Amino acid sequence: MNREMLMLVDAISREKNVERDVVFGAVESALAQATKKLYPGDVDIRVAIDRESGDYETFRRWHVVPDEAGLQLPDQEILLFEAKEEMPDIEIDEYIEESVESMPIGRIGAMAAKQVILQKIRDAEREMLLNDFMSRGEKIFTGTVKRLDKGDIIVEAGRVEGRLRRSEMIAKENLRNGDRVRAMIMEVDLTLRGAPIILSRAAPEFMIELFRQEVPEIEQGLLEIKSCARDPGSRAKIAVLSHDKRVDPIGTCVGVRGTRVNAVTNELAGERVDIVLWSEDPAQFVIGALAPANVTSIVVDEEKHAMDVVVDEENLAIAIGRGGQNVRLASDLTGWKINIMDANESAQKQATETDASRKLFMEKLDVDEEIADILISEGFTSLEEVAYVPISEMLEIEAFDEDTVNELRSRAKDALLTLEIAREENVESISQDLRDLAGLDPALIPKLAEAGVHTRDDLADLAVDELTEITGQSADDAKNLILKAREHWFAGQE
Repeated sequence: MNREMLMLVDAISREKNVERDVVFGAVESALAQATKKLYPGDVDIRVAIDRESGDYETFRRWHVVPDEAGLQLPDQEILLFEAKEEMPDIEIDEYIEESVESMPIGRIGAMAAKQVILQKIRDAEREMLLNDFMSRGEKIFTGTVKRLDKGDIIVEAGRVEGRLRRSEMIAKENLRNGDRVRAMIMEVDLTLRGAPIILSRAAPEFMIELFRQEVPEIEQGLLEIKSCARDPGSRAKIAVLSHDKRVDPIGTCVGVRGTRVNAVTNELAGERVDIVLWSEDPAQFVIGALAPANVTSIVVDEEKHAMDVVVDEENLAIAIGRGGQNVRLASDLTGWKINIMDANESAQKQATETDASRKLFMEKLDVDEEIADILISEGFTSLEEVAYVPISEMLEIEAFDEDTVNELRSRAKDALLTLEIAREENVESISQDLRDLAGLDPALIPKLAEAGVHTRDDLADLAVDELTEITGQSADDAKNLILKAREHWFAGQE
């Protein structure tokens, strides 16, 4: 029987073109699975086959776990102190084994053993094919549509399959069996049966890679694509930078008579591409990203990582784009929140902010309107600036002498101290059940306290947009936090 098994292993190894050791492993697994059925409980069985003689042994084994951890799987685990009674030098995470009677191969269900062995072989073949494919370093998967699988498209390239999810397709494309498809390799998930390579045609990385293939200067290091934003199948923006002053980044990406950019557009179902010059200056970068709209002025708010962009009436619709597409893509491309407004809206907002600053200074610094307006005209917008801007800068203000400057700085520091004490008292009013809420970043507690959110129920009652306004979180993070706060409402319910 042992000789026959060795012959079987050799035959399968040659037929399937896999290592003998892989086949032996499959046989060991089949024997172990069959042997486990002889024992009550979920025992751990190991079978070891001698690769030369075909003889095999069977062991029942126990995993050594720390004493304080206790036994989570009593049929498979043993506490360290018990294990040391048998083997004094054994350590945690090692195994104690006991030889048990081996099951004769003839008693194993022949079909079950064959299925286990063939599945192991298929898995091994699949892994070898994947490893061979991925070792090529290709980023774009080129294949043929093979079939549909629960809304996903399975794309075949030779003997390797990729999965193009519905969410990663271009909306207006209608792919059918036999169609040639190119897509970006996003990840490899070996837990997925059949098609473990996850693909995308909607990801910005796909467009970047397409340009890399069409524009040799990118591969040569003369050009670099810094970022990309897409509305798949409709419109996209890429930001390019030249590392060689002799190379025009936009013209090079466009190509002679638009050949290069058209090749990318044709691959992506007619998706129009705006090529933008990247700049280290965020304001200049945003101005370029909003093209073809002309910008009148721009105000940068570093703290909120946002920009107020002013355009005239003629450019307002262009800057915003159909359905807000242009400004949304520009924001994604640059990483800045962009607020588009006309001159009237800008003036109104500036007046509102000026009124707020004037009120703040008059109230907290106990000064008249004239002094407050002087501070505003010199660019001061907060108490922190008045308190901690270098004194030399404030002394440059013609309307203030040294005594006035020192007095203003002193009042500003006192006001900040008073506000901080009030803020700490407000934070202390936050209930413990809210502080203990899983997933709540402690840095958000002062913001919640300032907004009057003091208990878990207060948080649970908020709408997503209200919480994002308070904390500055993303909508998804705010939604998850609110749902977490509401869990205790449904405790005990099915």
